[in-house]
Amino acid sequence: MSDIPVFKPLIGPDEIGAATESLEMGWLGMGSYVAQFEEKIAEVINAPDRHVSAVSTGTAALHVALLVAGVEAGDEVIVSAFNCSADYQAISWVGADIVFCDCDDDTLELDIDKAEELVSDKTKAIIIMDYDCIISDYDKVEAFAQKHKLRVIHDACHSFGSHYKGKPVGSYSDICVFSFDPVKTITCLDGGAVVVRTEEEQKYVRELRLLGMQQPSEVMYQNKRAWTFDVERVGFRYHMLNLHAAIGVKQIEKLKQIRETRVAASQRYSERLKPVTEVRTPKSTFSDVNPFLYYIRVPSEDRDDLRAYLKESGVDTGIHWQPGHWFTLWKDCRKGDLSVTDAVGHEILSLPLHSMMDLSLVDQVSDTIANFFSNKAK
Repeated sequence: MSDIPVFKPLIGPDEIGAATESLEMGWLGMGSYVAQFEEKIAEVINAPDRHVSAVSTGTAALHVALLVAGVEAGDEVIVSAFNCSADYQAISWVGADIVFCDCDDDTLELDIDKAEELVSDKTKAIIIMDYDCIISDYDKVEAFAQKHKLRVIHDACHSFGSHYKGKPVGSYSDICVFSFDPVKTITCLDGGAVVVRTEEEQKYVRELRLLGMQQPSEVMYQNKRAWTFDVERVGFRYHMLNLHAAIGVKQIEKLKQIRETRVAASQRYSERLKPVTEVRTPKSTFSDVNPFLYYIRVPSEDRDDLRAYLKESGVDTGIHWQPGHWFTLWKDCRKGDLSVTDAVGHEILSLPLHSMMDLSLVDQVSDTIANFFSNKAK
């Protein structure tokens, strides 16, 4: 492992103790800890008119969200070409067609103005992703969706615990999904959640996550199960396990500390890297977000050499992400002008960012980057 890994989960005695208790309880499936975890999520998003259901992964959440939105074979879904491949796989799983849209050069969010050119009579939904420390302009997205009569899946896998115009992420979207995988700000080891607007949609989500079974969650949340029930639809094995939820509960209890320390590290990066003219930092003050990544953009011809230089100095880095249309599976999907995405794909670089990160490590990474470009200029 590198001296400074790009990701480092905040796992301590509280999480280990909760995991032990959940195992000793002996109920290993979906049970009481899942109910507690959903309640904790609901407290964070603070929206009584929204309904939360925990699932096994963020990718499962995306798949379920598309089904809730009524997306099916023959439909089209507009999505940013600068996104995680999970979004593209989920669209493919429901049999719909991917339509790639460019991202904005400043925010790296889907460029909603360019999306106007991509709407067709087959367009059923749009996926909007919050990339790291910048939250999508959802008011603009909602106006676009209403104009074209589209469902919106808000991919908030990066932004749990963040706010948009003072509103908690998850409180205002059509359908919102979260991820709690091993490297997210809040981890359940693996997990996700789907937030919907109606009890009817919640019932649908809860049947989908448990093989289509009309198994009452209220019963399972007591660490029990019904032995007779009906199945009316195809479903999946997407339920969250008690072990994972128990860890998630303890993580959410640390949300304030997690957010504050990640914001401080991100702000320090931007401050220390500002004098390095070759480095482009995020256009964010980080004041209202819970940053998942800290990314920079550097000249494409320098990125690989910079990564190697950092690696030699004990600093791990990542690339989030390769654009979707670069992959063989999706290279022939319908697309608009993707010039910004293509440039970003060659320039993007993720730096180490951890909860409770010692700011001296931020300084060490920043100085190493500055030294690389200083030496290159000589």
